[in-house]
Amino acid sequence: MSTTETASALWVAYGNDGVVGTVRKGEDGYTVTMAGADAAAGTYPSMEIAKSALHARLKPGADWPSFRQH
Repeated sequence: MSTTETASALWVAYGNDGVVGTVRKGEDGYTVTMAGADAAAGTYPSMEIAKSALHARLKPGADWPSFRQH
């Protein structure tokens, strides 16, 4: 018997006013979803690029969010 395991993980991004989005690792890469959005903002090849993409979608001048794995 063999099993296929998909490595998945979830990071929640916290800004000064609370949750601003999430990054989810899946088979296709790291998917960014902004808080309150109906759809993902995009999927990226690395966690660092996904973090940068999430930060770029915040209002201008926003501090870098903290990312906590859940």
